[in-house]
Amino acid sequence: MKIAFLHYHLKPGGVTTVIRQQIRALKDNCEILIITGEKPQAELGVKTIVIPEIAYDQPGIEQPLPEISGKKIIKAISDHWPSGCDVLHVHNPLLSKNQQLLKILKILSRNNVRLLLQIHDFAEDGRPWVYDADEDYPSNCHYSVINSRDYHILLKSGLNKSGLHLLINMVTPFNVLPVKKISMDYVLYPVRAIRRKNIGEAILLSLFFPGNDSLAITLPPNSIRDWHYYNLWKQFAKDSHLNVIFEASEHHAFLDLIQSAKRIITTSISEGFGFSFLEPWTAGQMLSGRHLADICTDFSAKDMALDHLYDNILIPINAIDQKQFFDQWKSCILENAATFKITVSETAIDRAYKNMTSGNDIDFGILDEHFQKIIITSIQSDKKFKNRIIALNPFLSDFIQTQNNSDIINHNRAIVEKKFSQNVYQNQLLRTYQKVIDHRVTHQIDKKSLAEKFLNPDNFSLLKWSHSHV
Repeated sequence: MKIAFLHYHLKPGGVTTVIRQQIRALKDNCEILIITGEKPQAELGVKTIVIPEIAYDQPGIEQPLPEISGKKIIKAISDHWPSGCDVLHVHNPLLSKNQQLLKILKILSRNNVRLLLQIHDFAEDGRPWVYDADEDYPSNCHYSVINSRDYHILLKSGLNKSGLHLLINMVTPFNVLPVKKISMDYVLYPVRAIRRKNIGEAILLSLFFPGNDSLAITLPPNSIRDWHYYNLWKQFAKDSHLNVIFEASEHHAFLDLIQSAKRIITTSISEGFGFSFLEPWTAGQMLSGRHLADICTDFSAKDMALDHLYDNILIPINAIDQKQFFDQWKSCILENAATFKITVSETAIDRAYKNMTSGNDIDFGILDEHFQKIIITSIQSDKKFKNRIIALNPFLSDFIQTQNNSDIINHNRAIVEKKFSQNVYQNQLLRTYQKVIDHRVTHQIDKKSLAEKFLNPDNFSLLKWSHSHV
């Protein structure tokens, strides 16, 4: 097979990691070409063509007509393979980071280029700033997603099973040495500290670590949007004398941090795939933290043991200004609904709020940074309040103190190495490509329906959806 990949860039990050894994899985079975908008920082070992017109939009730089960019892509492919490619595998094209790309893809489709559009992230899933309200998503081409949640959402939003494919990512096991190299006692959150990773909750958990154990967070965010909140957390931790180490990867090698940690945690409220639930086990490390039902369903279906993770951290609702929170929460729902041109009734909003506070408490992950800091300060300064939090969340009483469960670690490591292997992934990819080659499809994503599936008041989090500075 002749497979061409297309992405805005090949900078370090989740999507680039997946592209690298796909190349590794396919290189012995397929001819591969990469088309990208920016020169890659590191070689991928295959022919790479840079077409700047598919990079992220840059302020003040006007893009050529999409017809011109489409012809450049077709020429790049035909120059490499005169008969064309079998499949053009496009990564994350529905995010409006290049406002011409959707038009370009439609032109490619009209020119009989077989498209496989792999969706890692949806603008409708808490990213309204990269939503193009005026452009329909490409029709009559194949789509793939990385979790069952997105698969079922797209089936309910207009796509057909014949043109929608579930591509569960492969996991590259951590190659760690048996000897620990870092002497300090710390719990590690191996993450780039963007908002949806819920840094405040990791800091809250650190108040329940034993002794002088630190919380170590590996990487800062990339985007300006996330840097604002990140810097506020750094300042808050400093002012509150919290035992938190930011940007730990600047001081120690990543694998050394992984193998030397007392425990790995995750507090994320939203994931596309969920590598954080799979990778730690391959290093012989126990994972603790927040369970994401939508994401972990795929892992539990493969017999992963994740029942020890918690579903929420309950906070007394009277610990914050309820009116201020409700007004902000409601306003945020309505503003985002307007962006996606959908309607959420006041009745649905009121009902959802009543349900989420029915026990006179609320999940910490629903709060934004402003309210999270109020809770953390109260736990830190008021022992009675801290005990009240433990009463609502008994697992906090011995969080991290319990011994690593070697049976769970060994069981989950074996599952990851067997069921998320390169060989399994290679077979998935080849089967999917063959379906793209063999089957023409007629379907279209209903953007309104898609937005309604994601923007749900029942689990609406200010941390995920709000965009005002705190």
